[in-house]
Amino acid sequence: MVQEILIRILLAPFSLLYGLGVSFRNLVYRLGMVRPVRFSLPVVSVGNLSVGGTGKTPHIEYLIVLLREYLELAVLSRGYQRKTRGFHYVNRSSTARDVGDEPLQFKLKYPDITVAVSESRSLAIPQMVMDQPGLQLILLDDAFQHRSVEPAMHIMLTEYSRLFTQDFLLPSGRLREWRSAYLRAHQIIVTKCPDKLTREQAETIRLEIDPAPTQQVYFSKFRYGTPYRLFGPQERLKLTDQVNVLLISAIANTDYLMEYLEDQVGLLDGMPFEDHHYFTPNEMDQMLLRFKKLPVDQPRIILSTEKDATRLALHGSWLQQQQLPVFILPVAVEFLFDQGPIFNEEMKDFLLSFES
Repeated sequence: MVQEILIRILLAPFSLLYGLGVSFRNLVYRLGMVRPVRFSLPVVSVGNLSVGGTGKTPHIEYLIVLLREYLELAVLSRGYQRKTRGFHYVNRSSTARDVGDEPLQFKLKYPDITVAVSESRSLAIPQMVMDQPGLQLILLDDAFQHRSVEPAMHIMLTEYSRLFTQDFLLPSGRLREWRSAYLRAHQIIVTKCPDKLTREQAETIRLEIDPAPTQQVYFSKFRYGTPYRLFGPQERLKLTDQVNVLLISAIANTDYLMEYLEDQVGLLDGMPFEDHHYFTPNEMDQMLLRFKKLPVDQPRIILSTEKDATRLALHGSWLQQQQLPVFILPVAVEFLFDQGPIFNEEMKDFLLSFES
């Protein structure tokens, strides 16, 4: 703890410089020196103030499931860590290297919706509308700081265990902007909440956030499903204390996932990597060695997330050659305190009342 405080003090001048740069950029937009683009169809941004780990992908999937029955919608992402540049549509034959892991995950799970990637959202949206005239809604992935587009709605996420109210600007903390930027959000969701969160604890958090009168604060958690096999999704395996697991994860924060698995499986071993990491052949060999060290007295599997699966698939031939039992753990968002129907109705009311 003392060391962490010292590091923050040493990095504070750099955080101040970073914050001044962010303030200047925001001032340019606030004074109208640069005007963001607003579109004639609803654009909903799902993002955060901090760097990664708040659960944007599952929350976008929640919106996809909620709205795709009623609207022709599309998802637009930057395609973080992809090896290409420019505007690209994502298809089922794309790879994570081509389009990024999260956009590919959206397309593989929901093949009927349009998914695109581009560094410039302001240029990509007109292209999508021109190519798909019937488009009725665009979901922007991780665009809270992308000021060149003015979404009709900002949904801002903050993680329960790392609230933005208790964080600091980069590099001494994880915030991309000053805390006050939360006032741009229309809705705030506290994510990855524990199952046993009480209404009193939630109210304490809401008061700490201090939402504006027009802002609604929601609380959500992850609901994990039954793992399915990477190269045979029809095969599923229920997690029990009779299953030993090697967890392969390259996501921003594994604490929430590890806590869940520790209560579900027998022996749990983990190989964590940095977020969006592309696995090397040497790391795949290490994975094989770690897997072989798991006790053989009961079933053993390699378990990973849906996002990581898009990058593991790049080593598909090797994995199948080794006959490794790689299973993928699906996840979905669930709102606490019966807030789900309220959130759903607010989204539908917003879309019904939208005026360009």
